[in-house]
Amino acid sequence: MIKSRRFQVNDATAVSQLIARTLQISNRADYSQVYLDQEKALMTPTWCLQKAKMTHFYVLVDQDQIIATGAIGSYWGRLDESSLFDIFVDPDYQGQGLGRRLIQTLERDLYFTRARRIEIPASVTGVPFYLKMGYQYKDGITTPDAEHLIRLEKFN
Repeated sequence: MIKSRRFQVNDATAVSQLIARTLQISNRADYSQVYLDQEKALMTPTWCLQKAKMTHFYVLVDQDQIIATGAIGSYWGRLDESSLFDIFVDPDYQGQGLGRRLIQTLERDLYFTRARRIEIPASVTGVPFYLKMGYQYKDGITTPDAEHLIRLEKFN
């Protein structure tokens, strides 16, 4: 049975490994190996712990294995705007509705419910999924920015 819960300090290594694995497998068609290596080097267990201090960070767990992760937090300190971050589903579990379940979990969070606008800095790989979840291109821009991300948004 798959359960949703908040990130715990002892999850940092497993979450970092999940992110690295997912980047390498799921994003390799859309990004260079150099870019993927840079992202994996950035998203260490220490980085995960810092992210958890600034956001509401969630994991989906199958028995005792973390299989998905995502976070929501304030958009640049604003109370009426939030942002989704670092949404990753283990490649072995993709296509089973867990991404949708994770987004639904994040959309029940206070950061989402109090916001009038929610932004996602999305990977090229993730854009089709987020569009299905009701997010739209911010300012109509459909190409990646300098950070190699596409900004999407949804209004409450």
